[in-house]
Amino acid sequence: MTDTNIGWVRSWGASPQSPYGGLGSLDDHPPFADVTLRQVVRLSGGGRRVRVRFTNEFGTAPVTIGAAQVGLAVPGGGVRDGRVLTFSGATAVTIPTGAPMLSDPVELPAAALTELSVSLYLPERVETCTCHEPVFDTGWTIPGDAVAASVLPADATVLPVRALISAVDVVPDAPATAVVVVGDSRTDGAGSTPDTHHSWPELLAARGAGFVVNQGISGNRLLDEGIGSAVLARFDRDVLATPGLGCVVVSVGGNDLAISFAPRDDGPLADFLKMFPGAPVTTDDVIAGYRQLVTRARERGVRVYATTIAPFEGADAFTPGCETARQVVNEWIRTGGAFDAVLDFDAVWRDPDHPSRIREDLHSGDYLHGSDAGYRALADSVDLSLFG
Repeated sequence: MTDTNIGWVRSWGASPQSPYGGLGSLDDHPPFADVTLRQVVRLSGGGRRVRVRFTNEFGTAPVTIGAAQVGLAVPGGGVRDGRVLTFSGATAVTIPTGAPMLSDPVELPAAALTELSVSLYLPERVETCTCHEPVFDTGWTIPGDAVAASVLPADATVLPVRALISAVDVVPDAPATAVVVVGDSRTDGAGSTPDTHHSWPELLAARGAGFVVNQGISGNRLLDEGIGSAVLARFDRDVLATPGLGCVVVSVGGNDLAISFAPRDDGPLADFLKMFPGAPVTTDDVIAGYRQLVTRARERGVRVYATTIAPFEGADAFTPGCETARQVVNEWIRTGGAFDAVLDFDAVWRDPDHPSRIREDLHSGDYLHGSDAGYRALADSVDLSLFG
């Protein structure tokens, strides 16, 4: 079968974010200049041809990539079978302010769950770096142009964010479609062990769900800005524009409710809540937001699944009012008939003896995010036939 029959499918993604107003990983980091960034990504589905999507979508000035390469990642920051990346045939490119940039395709056969290494050299100063944070795969900053280095240089330092890359697409060996999971920190993988690929979307891909793209942002909301663009605002870019999109899993809304019901004038979250503008929202507002996503997806012929909102009593953000609202929204998700299928994550995580809490063996210690075992329980609960 030829490439005219099989098109591009997204195999990995990380939603772009501004370096400002996030979790602060770049606040004290000097601007990038005359450095190589080397980052590891794991494909969910495999293929024989690869392209990389670079991003300057939250930049305040053009960003120049002096050289770039993709290859198979070797533990410890090494690379083998490296391929030079070009842009309309050129080995360097300047990405305009506010824009993404796709590389030219390269032949690089890679099976599902293969780790790739993406290196890019930044010859000029980058003041505002479009990023994704936190990052759960270790990357490195290397002085000078080290794009072609097959072994990680000794002067490399750890890169604190996912920087300037947002997706990897492949041409698979057989027709395939992508599943995009859009959500908050529980989708992103907060609480899981770094460098182990234990977010539940990655574990779902490892179970055999095929091309699964994690578009979670820690702290994200459905309706309003804050940490990352709201899901309603980024849905076209992060979901509907995905090459090969077949279905979307919506796993967001808990932060909208938690932030709306949390006391804003005092308490442990007072300073944190200042990062979240907008008036408090109601359960009707959240449900209306879900309906918007469903309508926009269905117009593209895309199936829409949703997860229920898992419990979080014991976390700083918990209030009895939020718990009542969570139950109302979950009941609508289960019975409202808006979605093609429902993944009942509330039922998977809740403690049978204390349903407003996560089971002790499934959270990471903060009563909000999953442990490795917790995220595996979510992934294992999903019916893989939904993605067939």
